[in-house]
This record gives sequence, structure tokens and C-alpha cells, in this order.
Amino acid sequence: MRFAITGPESSGKTTLAKELALRNDGVWIPEFAREYLENLPYDYQLEDLDKIALGQLTLWEKSNDKILTFFDTEMLVMKIWSEFKYNSCSAFILTALENQSFDHYFLCRPDIEWEEDPLREHPEKREELFELYLNELIERKLPFTLVEGDLENRIRVCQLVISDK
Repeated sequence: MRFAITGPESSGKTTLAKELALRNDGVWIPEFAREYLENLPYDYQLEDLDKIALGQLTLWEKSNDKILTFFDTEMLVMKIWSEFKYNSCSAFILTALENQSFDHYFLCRPDIEWEEDPLREHPEKREELFELYLNELIERKLPFTLVEGDLENRIRVCQLVISDK
């Protein structure tokens, strides 16, 4: 089973993905963007988003559908961020989005405290970004569950979904 953890920056995606993998004897697939951006000697540009998307897809190839796998980002993140920051999105990312396949999405509401991080850019825009995610998931008719509140509540909600799958 493949579960995507999605939502705006600093909404708890990484913490949730790691914890779900740990509690379910599953696998956590990290966000490639963090590794890429931490090693970039310049401020990233629009062209870098395709490289990040490709790196993320490469990490996904290592996953095994027979194991519970929790993906700490997905191509909807790439699309929304590209459109939000650059007012455009590449055909590569859009194709990757259309071709990605998850059994369920967990949408993280940004109702937790913002954590400072040099890779994060818009603490004041989290709700606006959240609405973009929510609308995209609804429009695309993707199976998703909203997760909110503290970590234990988020885990509880996710575990109910996982046990039903």
C-alpha cells in the first residue's frame, strides 16, 4: 500500500510520514527536495523543480508495493509550489502528477506551529496553500483524509484509514 503525505510547508508531513512508517513497520520515502536544495550552491530556479521531481521519482522506484510505504511528498506538491512561486508548471511535473499512483493521500492542515527552516519561505501563506491542496485533491477526485491537530491525533486518524485498506 502506498500512502502520500501532502500539504503546505511546515504542516507536519515529514514527522507524520516517519512516525507512520515506524508504527506500521513500513517504509518512509523522504522528500528529495530537501537533499537537493541543501547542496545547491545558488538560490533555486524554476528549472531546478524538474530536477527535484526527477530525483523524487527515482527515490520512488526503490519502493516495494508489498510493504506499507509512506511518501513524504508527491507531485501535487511540485505542481502547487511551481504554480505558486513561478506561475507555471512544466510538462514534466504535470505528466509525473498524472502518472503517480497512491492508494490514499493524507492532507496535513497547517494548524501546528511554524518551524523555522532556511528552506521554508512563506509562513504567512500556509492557509492559502492548504486551500490549493484541498481543492486539487477534490477536483482530481483523489482519495484523501484531512489530518489535523497534534501528532497523536494525526496518527490516530491515519491509523483508522490504514486499517481499513
